[in-house]
Amino acid sequence: MKLNIGVPNSMHVAAMTQPWEHALTGDDIGRALKVADDLGFNKCMLGEHFIIPQEHIALSGDHYVHGTVALAFLAGRTSKMRVSSSVSILPLQSPIVQAKAWSTLDWLSGGRATALFGVGWLKEEFDMLGVDFHNRGRMADEYVAAIIELWTSDTPTFEGEFVSFKNVGFAPKPVQQPRLPIWFGGDAEPVLKRVAKFGDGWSPFRTPPEKFPACLDLIRAQPTYDGRPIDLFFALEMLNVGAHHEIMDDPRAPGTRNAQKIIDQIGWLKDLGVNETIVPLPPGMTGLTEYIERLHWVAEEIMPKV
Repeated sequence: MKLNIGVPNSMHVAAMTQPWEHALTGDDIGRALKVADDLGFNKCMLGEHFIIPQEHIALSGDHYVHGTVALAFLAGRTSKMRVSSSVSILPLQSPIVQAKAWSTLDWLSGGRATALFGVGWLKEEFDMLGVDFHNRGRMADEYVAAIIELWTSDTPTFEGEFVSFKNVGFAPKPVQQPRLPIWFGGDAEPVLKRVAKFGDGWSPFRTPPEKFPACLDLIRAQPTYDGRPIDLFFALEMLNVGAHHEIMDDPRAPGTRNAQKIIDQIGWLKDLGVNETIVPLPPGMTGLTEYIERLHWVAEEIMPKV
């Protein structure tokens, strides 16, 4: 099992972050990620929104970094760890701009970028950015196809409903060949079909873990699936959030300080097809020093045993 980390103070979602994070500066975050990189963590991950309506701030927060900008900064503070969105909202920006951002990140980081795309859920954000919320699924399919064309073709050409280009040059290409990995986040059947057609990984949110094997079977049964490996990320902390809150008293619900319980939980997820996760932070942490101590604890007590 590969162990990832969420980037602290990259968002202020009430159910998934703690108040101590809010005091961290960019340099604090960079120092913490350097420690995680040295300890052998696989990947750092962060989410993205551009603007939050006032009525959603209490739950979602209004503090979100720009995904590829922040990941580029973190790539500069690390040397081995992969840098990944979780998620970038695919329909909200031109696929040409997104292709350039991700290929630049991959090129500058020496091939460490992973794009995790979602279609989005916050209609008001789409409205404020002038994007048709109701077309977001069709846009996502077309955008990812256009992005792949720009990354992989020496003479990129694309003719679609939402984006078109021809007789163009596009460089730098991603370092990773034939392209950097593309993951998709979400739970609806169209997401699974998008993974089958384009994806290298899937990051569910509300799907119960017991259903992961059936979802992976659905992906592999699609006519567009070509047999490539499909990775699966699911953070242990998500068992305490949203649709999974009802199993809080289940012995499989995530522990935070009991190493053997965490190891057992990771083993359970691994049996269901998960190969990347995040070990949850214990509640009541107080600051950066304790966070760095936690990274060491996970690296010493959990990482060698999973």
